[in-house]
Amino acid sequence: MPQPDGSIRIIFPDIPDNYRGRLDLQWPIYTAGRADALAHAARSEVAAAGDELRAARADLRLEVTRAFWALVTARHTVRVFDEALRRTDAHLRDVRNRLDAGLVAPNDVLTAEARRARQEVQLIEARNVVDAATADLGRLTGLRPGTPIEPDAALTAGRLPAEPDAALVEEAQAARAERAAIEHRVEAAGAQREAAGAGARPQVSVIGGVDYARPNPRILPRRAEWDSSWDLGVTLSWSLWDGGRVKAHSAEASAVERAARERLREFDRTLAADVPQRRLDLASGLAAIRAAEVAVRSAAEARRVVDERFRAGVATSTDVLDAQVELLAAELDYTRAIANSRLAEARLTRVLGR
Repeated sequence: MPQPDGSIRIIFPDIPDNYRGRLDLQWPIYTAGRADALAHAARSEVAAAGDELRAARADLRLEVTRAFWALVTARHTVRVFDEALRRTDAHLRDVRNRLDAGLVAPNDVLTAEARRARQEVQLIEARNVVDAATADLGRLTGLRPGTPIEPDAALTAGRLPAEPDAALVEEAQAARAERAAIEHRVEAAGAQREAAGAGARPQVSVIGGVDYARPNPRILPRRAEWDSSWDLGVTLSWSLWDGGRVKAHSAEASAVERAARERLREFDRTLAADVPQRRLDLASGLAAIRAAEVAVRSAAEARRVVDERFRAGVATSTDVLDAQVELLAAELDYTRAIANSRLAEARLTRVLGR
């Protein structure tokens, strides 16, 4: 601006190089419950993730139990087939000696050889099953491939719960990690719905900031120097029209919440059916054990009778071998019944969430 004395007074200098740094702070003091709802939803999601981790660990325990008893059964099967093959070899030698003595026909030797070949194939297949079961158990337990595993199994039957089915269902509902995870998902969906609905209400925030600039536009006259300034205020924001965005988000969150509640009801219905079924499976397994015990005693008695008849000369060595193999097979069935009952008990424990 020209002055009366002819000089020029600079009001707004032209400073071509401008530098500015600003630090802002915004703190919401009223969000219509949106911030609390989002925090609640986040905590529920964390809790649901923890419940899902517990459920995965329970599934892993069940898988390890299944693999363990599969290995025990496979080893007993190999033991039976190995003993049967050893006894068949003895029988084959006896038949060949009888053929050399002219007591049997050549086709008896061929029959014994064919029987031995079949049992050898069964033994090879049983050993392959043992290798597969060992690898499966090693994988589930995190062992290195090829690590030998010697299962130490106590051949005791499972235990049938004394509580009624209704009490067991209530226990399962309170203990199952999957149900807890679904409940937390329901809570999270409800919180998300509340947070989405809060977008239609006003939001109040406190804002503040610090400027450090060269020149600082808040300080007049402008100078080519570094100066600082600050500001503090309150903002009110209210979206009066958003094209239906808040309504759509609320509808989406409500649908997710309804779906989670339906999943919870379906889980309860499935659980109410699974608990009695698993209990029946365990009861059937225990009944099979009692039947297998009777079969073992019967096979042992049959072998004793055949041994006495063989010593009396009224039974053949083939009869003795067959009786011995029948006893081994009955013992294998007993072991399988024990393994099935323990596996049924593990499945019931898994369903109950114990």
